Amino acid sequence: MIKEQTQSQAQAVVEQTSSKLPAVVALVFGAFIVMGAGFANSQTVHDAAHDVRHAFAVPCH
Repeated sequence: MIKEQTQSQAQAVVEQTSSKLPAVVALVFGAFIVMGAGFANSQTVHDAAHDVRHAFAVPCH
């Protein structure tokens, strides 16, 4: 009985974690792209990131 309950709890934790993982990875990747490109030396890449930040109403000045 306890073994079955422990297994079902473990399965619930795995399901919750696996459902949130893609969202967390996408958030980290997106932040890296926006911030990394924003501080890039290439003026074209910097301008593109700057325009995207303004399009999403993120203040940068």
